[in-house]
Amino acid sequence: MKQEGLHLLAKQVLDRVVGACALVAAAPICGLAALVVRSRLGSPVLFSQARPGRGGRPFTIYKFRTMTDARDETGNPLPDHQRMHPVGEFLRKYSIDELPQLWNVVRGDLSLVGPRPLLMQYLPRYSPRQARRHEVLPGITGWAQVNGRNALDWPAKFELDVWYVENWSLLLDLEILLRTTVALFARDSISHGGHVTMPEFMGPSPSTIGQTAEEA
Repeated sequence: MKQEGLHLLAKQVLDRVVGACALVAAAPICGLAALVVRSRLGSPVLFSQARPGRGGRPFTIYKFRTMTDARDETGNPLPDHQRMHPVGEFLRKYSIDELPQLWNVVRGDLSLVGPRPLLMQYLPRYSPRQARRHEVLPGITGWAQVNGRNALDWPAKFELDVWYVENWSLLLDLEILLRTTVALFARDSISHGGHVTMPEFMGPSPSTIGQTAEEA
């Protein structure tokens, strides 16, 4: 089923109503998290970055900061595992760092469910099939997240994203939301094989090496 017409309208209404209610409910947790991040990691409290939305159009995503800005002697950021702060590890463990993305849902940048938005520089690296993940709005959680999250390699993750695009329904979204809730309590597959975040996706034509990616 394609995300268009009345089906898309129903998804958008559900996203914004649930997103707004969840944002209000999470406000005390967000406030406390902001205070802790400000006191331990300093300013800015939020990590913001351009990400590709539906059709690859960029938008700004928001998360609570989980890493320091530590750099080497040449001014390049240190590897993720060296910059990850204990506070950041706690926020990621319980997915609290993702809560500001509810604002993106209310704005219509994100859906509650869809392929996770990755980095802008990945766009030319996708195969035509992998690029189909951008036929729908990206989401806070998705089919890949409830089927392995960062324990998956990139090809497996993208194949699950495309499967979601090809098999989408509101019932599937509800199933993913339910399974996400269960996964949050289990706290499974937050990191990938020795990496604090997913290793960078280089695609068939690697051209950017050594950049860190706080996207997982």
